[in-house]
Amino acid sequence: MLTNKVCIVTGAAQGIGRCIAETFAKHEAKMVFVCDMNASAMQDLAQTYTNVRTVELNVCDRPSITHFIDQVNAEYGTVDVLVNNAGITRDNLIDKMAEDEWDLVADVNLKGVFNMTQAVAPLMMASGEGSIITMSSVVGTDGNIGQTNYAATKGGVIAMTKGWAKEFSRKGAQVRANCIAPGFVETPMTVDLPEKVLDFMKAKTPLKRMGKPQDIANGALFLASDNASFITGQTLKIDGGLVI
Repeated sequence: MLTNKVCIVTGAAQGIGRCIAETFAKHEAKMVFVCDMNASAMQDLAQTYTNVRTVELNVCDRPSITHFIDQVNAEYGTVDVLVNNAGITRDNLIDKMAEDEWDLVADVNLKGVFNMTQAVAPLMMASGEGSIITMSSVVGTDGNIGQTNYAATKGGVIAMTKGWAKEFSRKGAQVRANCIAPGFVETPMTVDLPEKVLDFMKAKTPLKRMGKPQDIANGALFLASDNASFITGQTLKIDGGLVI
């Protein structure tokens, strides 16, 4: 499905990002650049797949991003798929949330997405096509207690994506921008939650289970592929019916 496509996945060291990177590699992408601040955690991916290359990258470091994208452009001439997956949480009730908790989440989850997209989108527009996929969340569409910062950033990337869908195609380029909004997913971030919390999450979900990283990766694969060539500016909820 991704034959001859050059892909970049941020936040690829674990969880959803790692699963997306593996899925892209298995579906014959020309190259998948897996990016994360923890490069050592991705080395096994590069050892397993000949079409995976690891990159130590901080999405808040604009000079490093520019250098990386320049290198990709010099070698491949374009980027076909960008998955903005890097993200963090620093949860707290509004009256207890520290300014640095707000700032860090905003820098990574919102400005980090802006940084990567600003670097990659001109290459896509020059080549005439591309797919930008950004991880939002059901928290970004419907909110959640104690996640003011996270909700703001995940709602913000949806708004940016809608603008990009219009902006990047205005001169005829087939550059698509979409979001994925996962619900409760089994990741390293949720594995240590108390059993009663996990049971509560499952009970709230109509399909009565938590999602798997592969559920999200399958959605990303679809949006990255030519099968989604007429889809842009949308938010795909993969949440087991949690938000209807």
